[in-house]
Amino acid sequence: MDSNRFRRKFTRIVSLACVYKNVRTMDTRLARKEAKIAVGPLKKLRAEDRTAIAALKRKVAGLEREVAFLRKRETGRLKAAPKPEAAEGVRFSPKWVAADRARLELSAKDYAALVGVSMLTIFNWEKGKTKPRAKALAAWAGVRGIGKREAWKRLELLEA
Repeated sequence: MDSNRFRRKFTRIVSLACVYKNVRTMDTRLARKEAKIAVGPLKKLRAEDRTAIAALKRKVAGLEREVAFLRKRETGRLKAAPKPEAAEGVRFSPKWVAADRARLELSAKDYAALVGVSMLTIFNWEKGKTKPRAKALAAWAGVRGIGKREAWKRLELLEA
């Protein structure tokens, strides 16, 4: 008798365990299905965003290449020595060098970098100790008429 009772109890426990397992499995399936339904549109949006980001990265890379090319070309143009023929008819005065440097608000070092000479040369020109040769005079004539913004842009290009 005790064994029958035990069997019935055990069978009940086993069947309850199976029911619990089935319910848990069904709950898991339902939860996965609901999660899939909720996440589906988000996955689509994520894919679209990733595509847009990749396109923007390609565009930025192209623009960076273009900027690098233009910077290199402009730097080469600025570093190219001016022709001495460009100095014909250009008048020079030590006061003009000092006034131009003061107008641009540049140090002698920066002004010298723009003209393409040494800092000491700029000091000597300003004091009237020396005069520029034809090549340097042509370079100075090219810098003489530019504005502050253009001077700073050229300096940035020369330093890069």
